[in-house]
Amino acid sequence: MNDPIIQGIKLSRWYGVVMGLNNIDFQIHPGITGLVGPNGAGKSTLIQIITGQLQPSSGSLKVFGENPWNQPSVLRRIGYCPERESLPEHLKPMDWLSGLGQISGIPRTAFPELGIRLLKRVKLGEAHWKKRLGQYSKGMRQRVKLAQALMHSPDLLILDEPMNGLDPMGRQDIADILKSLAHEGISIIISSHILAELESLCKNVMILNWGRVIASGAKNEIRSDLSQWAEELSVRCDDPQKLARILFEEDHVLGFDIQKEEQRLDFRIKNPSQFYQNWNQLLQDSGLIVFEISSKSQSLNQIFNKVTT
Repeated sequence: MNDPIIQGIKLSRWYGVVMGLNNIDFQIHPGITGLVGPNGAGKSTLIQIITGQLQPSSGSLKVFGENPWNQPSVLRRIGYCPERESLPEHLKPMDWLSGLGQISGIPRTAFPELGIRLLKRVKLGEAHWKKRLGQYSKGMRQRVKLAQALMHSPDLLILDEPMNGLDPMGRQDIADILKSLAHEGISIIISSHILAELESLCKNVMILNWGRVIASGAKNEIRSDLSQWAEELSVRCDDPQKLARILFEEDHVLGFDIQKEEQRLDFRIKNPSQFYQNWNQLLQDSGLIVFEISSKSQSLNQIFNKVTT
């Protein structure tokens, strides 16, 4: 279960003189993985290579151990929900799903039963089934797109901005659906700028910027790997000014803010893992009476902002 389902080695893709991906190495493991980065980071290029729409300019990419380019045995295991919309507005959802299913080799006799099951799975109310797709809201279209991506029971589901256009209740519905799919063993890649959803959904995160992988792994692993990040600590003690003088000598401490009335010192540190190695001993040697220590853990949104600016 820990073997990677996707592996990129020295992967590059360029468009003339523009680099879409720049010599990246990465692995994506089973579970839900968030793919994040600003516009132009390389997310769409990577998704297009994974789904067999583009070939690498150099390096290699393997999905389930095989090159996805022109490889039906790989592509039939992938479900893809693109950000772009080109739904036939004159069709009803059941007709559209049936047509796509037959193109994919699903017999016509599987419908409407399969279509009904899919529309219920994505929580699209039965009252909307007889409407034409052109009458659908953005959020309803997202649900239908998710239904088509699930039609052939894929092992890997790739979603590009799946929460876009959904109200809070709709976002929670989609999050619940994705968690259920992951529990059933389907691996999921979500490309999104809605970082709060990714933080609650994703087991792992891969951050791209300017065609490079800035960080990859579980959120706590990413935080410890990027030594340039600064973490904030707050200490309440009997003499915060003395603590500030002591910390002034520490290489990893970046700045202070003394709150005299609250007997509190707020300060920022770089290389947290190295700083914490001597932290307990430093407090013991100081002779200070410490009332409280707290740290401001970084959310995925903070992490993203730090590594992409």
